[in-house]
Amino acid sequence: MDAAAKEAAVAWFLREYPQIEQAECGHPALLGCADVAWSQIPGCPAGIPVLLRGLLDQIAGPEALRTLDNVLMNSVFHVSAAMSAALPFLIRLAALPDIAVRSGLVDLLVVAAELSQPVDADNERQVLLLGNECDHPEREWCRAAFAAHASALRALLADETLPDGLISADDRECLLSAVEPQRYLFS
Repeated sequence: MDAAAKEAAVAWFLREYPQIEQAECGHPALLGCADVAWSQIPGCPAGIPVLLRGLLDQIAGPEALRTLDNVLMNSVFHVSAAMSAALPFLIRLAALPDIAVRSGLVDLLVVAAELSQPVDADNERQVLLLGNECDHPEREWCRAAFAAHASALRALLADETLPDGLISADDRECLLSAVEPQRYLFS
């Protein structure tokens, strides 16, 4: 999805859920969200904070998640440059036991973890599908964000309030590999 389409998606969300734009942004999971220069990130719409706030709303949450998925992904195989800036908030929001879109947030974290894994330059198929590391710095930025918020991600994975089946064994391994990449590198 190109930058104009991402802006249009956020604008549509704001038209459909105008109350979210007016909602208070004081939730602890979103602390610091307003301080991120979202519009300075290449291809990133300035409305990301509204989408993140929308995730907290029972009614707007599913549409906010769908729109955020589209905005934070450049394609099926590539995260956007904004993903690394959004990860701390996504991790904190996924840790909320009563958030309606929790399973979708966990899925988005798993996708980000999977797509941020280093690509083995000797693996032609990986390079063909995912591109070379030097062409996709957003993967390294995501790895750094996962590492910086490793304790919060580990706490999420250890949370006993997680419903059975919310995180499969494979998804758990994928998220752990984002936290401990040296343990899982090219496995």
